[in-house]
Amino acid sequence: MKQEQKHILKKNVLAIGLSFVIPVAIMATCYFQLGIYPTSDRTILASDGFGQLVNFYSGFNNFLHGQQSFFYTWSSSLGLNFVSLMSYYTNSLFTFIVFFFDNLYIPDAMYLILLLKIGTMGITFWIFSEQTFHLPQLLKVSLSIFYALMSFTVAYSIMLMWLDAMIYLPLILLGIHRVMDKSKPILLFVSYFLLFITNYYMAFMVGVFSCIYFFVRTLTIWERYKKAIPHYFVTSLLAGGASMVIILPSVMDLRMNGEKMDTIKRFFTEDVGPWDFIVKSMSGVYDTSKFESAPFIYIGLLSLLFAIFYFVTNKVPLKNKLLYGSLLLVIVASVYIQPLNLFWQGLHSPNMFLFRYSFLYSTLVLILAGYGLEKFEKKDLNILGNITLSLVGLFILIVIVANKKRYGYITQESLIVSAVLLLIYLLIIGLKVNYPKYTALLSVLLFLCICGELYFNTQQMTIGIDREWGYVNRKYYTKAYQQISPLVNKTKEHTKGFYRMENLDPISRTDSFNYNYSGITMFSSIRNRHSSQYMDRLGYRSPDTNLNIHYQNNTLLMDELLGVKYNLAKNDPRKYGFKKIASEKNYSLYENKYALPLGILTDEGIYQPKNNSNQTALIQYLSRREDTLFQFTSLKEVGRNNLVVSEQGDYTYFSEETSDGESRKITWEVSIPEKSQAYLTLDTRASKGLDDGTVEISVSGQKTISPLSSTGIYHNLGYYEKAKTIKVTAEFTGNTIIKIVRPSVLLLKTEALDQAIASIRQKEVVFDVKGNKVEAEVNAKKEQLVFTTIPYDAGWKATIDGKIVTIKAIQDALISVKVPEGKHKIKLIYYPEGMKVGCFLFASCFLAFTGYIYWLKKKVKEGKVK
Repeated sequence: MKQEQKHILKKNVLAIGLSFVIPVAIMATCYFQLGIYPTSDRTILASDGFGQLVNFYSGFNNFLHGQQSFFYTWSSSLGLNFVSLMSYYTNSLFTFIVFFFDNLYIPDAMYLILLLKIGTMGITFWIFSEQTFHLPQLLKVSLSIFYALMSFTVAYSIMLMWLDAMIYLPLILLGIHRVMDKSKPILLFVSYFLLFITNYYMAFMVGVFSCIYFFVRTLTIWERYKKAIPHYFVTSLLAGGASMVIILPSVMDLRMNGEKMDTIKRFFTEDVGPWDFIVKSMSGVYDTSKFESAPFIYIGLLSLLFAIFYFVTNKVPLKNKLLYGSLLLVIVASVYIQPLNLFWQGLHSPNMFLFRYSFLYSTLVLILAGYGLEKFEKKDLNILGNITLSLVGLFILIVIVANKKRYGYITQESLIVSAVLLLIYLLIIGLKVNYPKYTALLSVLLFLCICGELYFNTQQMTIGIDREWGYVNRKYYTKAYQQISPLVNKTKEHTKGFYRMENLDPISRTDSFNYNYSGITMFSSIRNRHSSQYMDRLGYRSPDTNLNIHYQNNTLLMDELLGVKYNLAKNDPRKYGFKKIASEKNYSLYENKYALPLGILTDEGIYQPKNNSNQTALIQYLSRREDTLFQFTSLKEVGRNNLVVSEQGDYTYFSEETSDGESRKITWEVSIPEKSQAYLTLDTRASKGLDDGTVEISVSGQKTISPLSSTGIYHNLGYYEKAKTIKVTAEFTGNTIIKIVRPSVLLLKTEALDQAIASIRQKEVVFDVKGNKVEAEVNAKKEQLVFTTIPYDAGWKATIDGKIVTIKAIQDALISVKVPEGKHKIKLIYYPEGMKVGCFLFASCFLAFTGYIYWLKKKVKEGKVK
């Protein structure tokens, strides 16, 4: 008996090893072919996802090393709920690996994390298969490898934070089986809990799917499984309750900070094709992970064969076919019916990476394939042959008749490989059932073909990603890191109090997380939309859904007001009041002597919209000076190349004259008075799409490049101590027609700015910032308000001299606190709204589940529960 157990253990260990190693090896090999491996020149992160994700992982690493509060981050967007940010991007058990890496090597940590996640997907599906299917071990391993390397996994591998849901999904489904078959809920509770706290977004999809799956399976044998309904709901609700420690603060943050559900404007989904599911079932088919893509549903040709066999064979009850088939049809219909499509994605339209729930279809197909394989016998070979030939014929027919514009991405290689492999699988299976003495050899041959198929598919997916996005070269990260990091450290040595800084030549839109400084620029799905919308009105571009907020192209007024004490730049920023204090190769550090602290004393007039509607009004009110800060002057055109300039009302249109590839330039002359900071205004905010491009501004031999649609409208022309006439050249790329509010030059009078800042400085309130706690001493001559540049969030609580006081929001965006006359100590402390309730639910639900397990075991012993 012991020998038999040892033999089974060895087989299981080998199977687990294969389920982990093979998908990892295939993925790593495909990366290696693209020049991606640890310390190589290229990273696994494609361009758009590179800066965002790698820097959020760096931010998590800063937290692990005690340099970042668990509750609040000052890194970007003025300040942000860090719990909410982590709950979407970094709350994975695998993320703790970054602790062993310096931020310079985070790309390597993410490479390791990705491979570990893919390998773990193979293990969890093998565990599900081992407990669910009565199949040879090599077939269970094959199903596991199919699962780990489904097209969704590889095509969306950029989005590392989504993969955890696919790790837990097989365990959740197995947990459901154990609740239904054995009244054992522990696996389901733990799996649900880990799913929910890892990524609430993907957890919603898996939660809905698994609940439907439970009821579908319950209806297959109603009399037996109906008794499991209360056990399932008790377990699910307690797991959900325990996960509220993360989910509740995150959901409340989204709700309170302006996140809204998208409205349903149409019944049918746009940009989908009738043959999408057939075409994307072929091996190696990659269209796009941006917009107008078909869902990534490939899960292996053998899986497809036996999933179809499941519905064709008469060995499966019709009721089961209808039930599981209905669930499949719901997911298929969701791709084409927009309300369902939005529902699966939390009623929020995806920004690229469409049909994010399509892995659920793939998983169900794979499970049904497992059940189909169980039922397959020698006498079913004809049925399998008909299915195979029909699929081959269908693939060929689709390539011939399908709309070439829609399906032009189908390659000849994909068609040939898919058709040939289907026939090879049929041949091997036929030989296996007819020549049982060669079963072992043929099983290995089948397994090798499966590995070859998955290698081909994975290779085509990674090539597609590289072609579409481009895997980022490591030097763009490490080269800059080695220059920027020392300069950031100098600021911490040079200035002990709180300050903000920004990089005028950034690597990404989340650099501040990587280098651990307080900044403004950010790109994130988790953001404080109220503060971003207000910052947009104050000149920092944050359009539409506020996924972005850009520091680039604003004025000195906002630098001073928000306490931007330092700028990093490759070239002199030519900003009044900024002085170069250090350099590291290409980058230099510039200090702003006029930067203000976090707080300023004022009065209740600050709440009136007229006093804070724009940056000029805000500075004038805080300083109590009515001096004119800005004036406009006109531009005189002195040269033009390949441009047609026309005017309609307040707008100027710059149109391409010829399409022969010549650059599109216009040169103006402008007279700048003394002691002025000059800005060229290129306002495209009302362009309605005619702003998709960039502009390169050249002044006195120095050039700056800016996207028109995402950055601010004030393009810096420099500071001029003495009056000077300059030439400004703007070169446009992108759209052949650019629509701009008539360009002009905005002049900031630096003498008026000096006086305004000096006046505000007399009322400044210097806060000491330590993680999620902010403290200051204030001496008010009368009852006043402390205006702060801290984003308003309901999680902030304020005390004055230890007594709780009310926080009031300015424009729903910034914190203000009323202080009485005299000397007082103000303290602000941040705990995410819902965190205390979430902690209570976490503890109480875990205790309740423990009690439930004790009760359940007692009932099982008594024979009252089976």
